[in-house]
Amino acid sequence: MMLNFIDRVGEWNPQLFRELKGRFKPFNVLFAVVSSLLLQLVVFLFQLREYPGEEYSLRGSYCRLSTLYQQQEQQFYQQQSLLNQKLNNYRQIKLSDSSIIPNLQVQIQQVDTQLSNLRDQLSKGFCPPNEIEWQMWWRDHWEYIFLAFSVIFIFTLLVAGTYLLISDLAQEEHRGTLNFIRLSPQSETSILTGKILGVPSLIYLFVLIAIPLHFWAGHSANIASSYILSYYAVIAASCCFFYSAALLFSLVNRQFSSFQPWLGSGMVLLLLFMTMMMASSAYNNDFNNPGAWFRFFSPWDITAYLFPNLFRIYQGSPLDNFQFFYLPVGKNIASLTGFYLLNYGICTYGLWQAIKRSFGNPQTTILSKGQSYLFLAFVQVMFLGLMMQKLDARTEVIIAMLAVINAAFIFSLILVLSPVRQNIQDWARYRHQNNRNASLWEDLVWGEKSPAILAIAINLVIAAIPLFIWIAISHKDANISDLGQGKALLAVALSIGLMLIYASIAQLMLLMKNPKRYVWSVLTIGAAISLPPIILSVLGLNTYNHPHVWVFSTFPWGAIAQSNMTTIFMALLADLTVVALLNFQFNKQVRVLGESATKALLAGR
Repeated sequence: MMLNFIDRVGEWNPQLFRELKGRFKPFNVLFAVVSSLLLQLVVFLFQLREYPGEEYSLRGSYCRLSTLYQQQEQQFYQQQSLLNQKLNNYRQIKLSDSSIIPNLQVQIQQVDTQLSNLRDQLSKGFCPPNEIEWQMWWRDHWEYIFLAFSVIFIFTLLVAGTYLLISDLAQEEHRGTLNFIRLSPQSETSILTGKILGVPSLIYLFVLIAIPLHFWAGHSANIASSYILSYYAVIAASCCFFYSAALLFSLVNRQFSSFQPWLGSGMVLLLLFMTMMMASSAYNNDFNNPGAWFRFFSPWDITAYLFPNLFRIYQGSPLDNFQFFYLPVGKNIASLTGFYLLNYGICTYGLWQAIKRSFGNPQTTILSKGQSYLFLAFVQVMFLGLMMQKLDARTEVIIAMLAVINAAFIFSLILVLSPVRQNIQDWARYRHQNNRNASLWEDLVWGEKSPAILAIAINLVIAAIPLFIWIAISHKDANISDLGQGKALLAVALSIGLMLIYASIAQLMLLMKNPKRYVWSVLTIGAAISLPPIILSVLGLNTYNHPHVWVFSTFPWGAIAQSNMTTIFMALLADLTVVALLNFQFNKQVRVLGESATKALLAGR
């Protein structure tokens, strides 16, 4: 039966057939099934250890008598406190009637004796079996089992599945069989889908064996089936996203083939632990900032939303008040689950576009210029939607977070989109030979091998749009009002100018013949960013007393408030002048490369 199933799969996806045939050996299948059943037994027995037997304490939460005893105990405490208070009052006023205080002391002693007897009865007595809330105990017992497997599924599928995928592709690359797979008549989608479905197939089997118990436990714990199915949908979508990211990670990073699986799965494990701590904490539960977008890639927050007892959240999940463009997404389970699935779906689709480019041609960039525009535009829509919520938030914190995250994305795009020396040389020779000056701008915007400075500028404008919108709608905010909208807009323009300088430096560095040119580019940009502020600080020049110096540095934002508009505008002109000079030098080197390549080609003929 198993062989017939695998043969049918082979007709649909040959790569999946190859993966299943290599993994669905009798021993492997038996091991996955037995280990899953054994884990279910262990979890069930572990929860069963608290079964209320004949010696179940009267203080137990499932004993009906515990409430009565606790009320009686509380009455004794109140009576004891009242008598002690009376005794202290009588001692202070020094009554002539000496019999009152001894009587109070006798009463206090009697209450103490009764309280001691009650405590002794509670500590040594046992709850009668007919007074135990068996229905509630079994409900909680099934809920503990359900929540335990909910956590196990997340870690097993995401961490172990990521490790297996990265390890498999690293082994294929090491053996040289990945190139043979590329040459097969199958499409990239068919091959990589077969990898995702086949490589972690034993993990899928392990989880599928436990699904019936998991679903039954949730149903027995009175958890709605719609909530359980929503959890399954989010977990499936998160697997698609993380497995796609694992494929891209394997195809892009080939330097550390033996360390790749541990690095990739370790990053996923770290993300899950960090987001789990955030979801279980009473703090850091704001979703009205750009950084909250990264939490939507982890399933913990929505799992805690669906099952509040997972992290003992009794006052409602933070997602209950979640809004997106002022829409109350968190008020309804369908809308929130749909938001998660849509976010996962769009990001997974983007990853697959990058995967197909990297798999088909390992030498090409991860993203084309057009894809980079769409990617950054989608990110900005998500950021702007998260920022627009009817919740109190500090504007300066949100703007700073948005600027830092966008800067990280732009730096990544600079390294991703900037072509290397050979590609620039091919582009220069191609344009020189065919004289296509009429379409130069179009080539700079969309071309694969053309210089990336114009594409980076377009991405910078896209990244700046949420800042412009946020500054425009936050004009009543105290921080924006003190700074002034004009200065705030010039601060964004200064940021764009500085990023263009760094992009131009990266382009020049990538024209080097040194094989470590990417490393040198990162180091050079890092030095250009950090050295000027360090030098000014060492010289004792601070932003308050010398704002006109700092506004011309690589960290001008601290001096914006103390500088006038003319000085800021001059700093912007200086940045643009540096960009023009760097690109003039870049164009000169490109022209030299094109002419030398053409001469070499003619000499070869």
